[in-house]
Amino acid sequence: MTAYTHDTTVDLAATHDAAARSRRLSGLGFALLSAASFGLSGSLATGLLDAGWTAGAAVTARILLAAAVLLIPSILALRGRWSLLAKNWKLIAAYGAFAVAGCQLAFFNAVGRMEVGVALLIEFTSPVAVIGWMWFRHHQRPGRLTLVGALLAAMGLVLVLDLISGADVDSVGVLWALGAMAGAAVYWVLSADETNGLPPIVLAGGGLLAGGLILLVAGLVGIVPFAAPLTDVTFVDAVVPWWVPIVGLGVVTAALAYVLGIAAGRRLGSRLASFMGLMEVVAALVFAWLLLGQAPAPIQLAGGALILLGVVVVKSGERATADEPVEPLQSRA
Repeated sequence: MTAYTHDTTVDLAATHDAAARSRRLSGLGFALLSAASFGLSGSLATGLLDAGWTAGAAVTARILLAAAVLLIPSILALRGRWSLLAKNWKLIAAYGAFAVAGCQLAFFNAVGRMEVGVALLIEFTSPVAVIGWMWFRHHQRPGRLTLVGALLAAMGLVLVLDLISGADVDSVGVLWALGAMAGAAVYWVLSADETNGLPPIVLAGGGLLAGGLILLVAGLVGIVPFAAPLTDVTFVDAVVPWWVPIVGLGVVTAALAYVLGIAAGRRLGSRLASFMGLMEVVAALVFAWLLLGQAPAPIQLAGGALILLGVVVVKSGERATADEPVEPLQSRA
């Protein structure tokens, strides 16, 4: 009986480890796909802004289209559990206001004043803010490797901004990018919370709808400038109708990207998922090069390499705690 019990315990432990590895690997895959999808947004948005669209109009069209795409799947995922929406309406509103509308509006304003890659890299210093929040609020003290990885990422940011050579940096653009960074930090923290019972697609769909309605009202009352000329949009080697980048922004860089990002956050936790999100930088630089002709300078490539190295180091530091349950966010009102 003792031997049997021991063998059963070993088998259960092995099964648990295998399930945890599978969950973590799927989380990494979701995170990479989400990062690639998000990475396309800056280049598509820049094309629209150059064609005369305002950041508010581009963001609102993107978010509302994404919400429409996810409406039916979200209803099906609820399976009649409408009480979940009533219970979590504050969470959905906060997600829509900060993680969706505020973050994207700030980012689109940033890329209107500076290159896509630079704006994106400022935004994605958000993992540092996530580490600070989890440490301060939930007493999840980061390990040494996590801190080393954050330092490497910060050094990479300095190189990407080319601050060492004294290059001019648009201060207003930097402020907008920092606003996007704060919104991205909220996105990672809220996305990783599994205690609310909302399926990922419902949180994404509800948040996108809330964020889109907030921006639409702000535009109608004149708080957010709206202009959307229905003219062709020019990229490096192509001229396309205005609706092509809008569809790409709504379906690929919003609907798909947000759902995949939430699924990744719930499997990896907010800290590791936020650092995996830095892979969006690589995708954004490639898309900006291909669609806008914004080739990164050598020093920026070196900075990007440091940021990616920081991601690898953080992943190593998080490996020991990757199997721990995601932290509850009960305190959020």
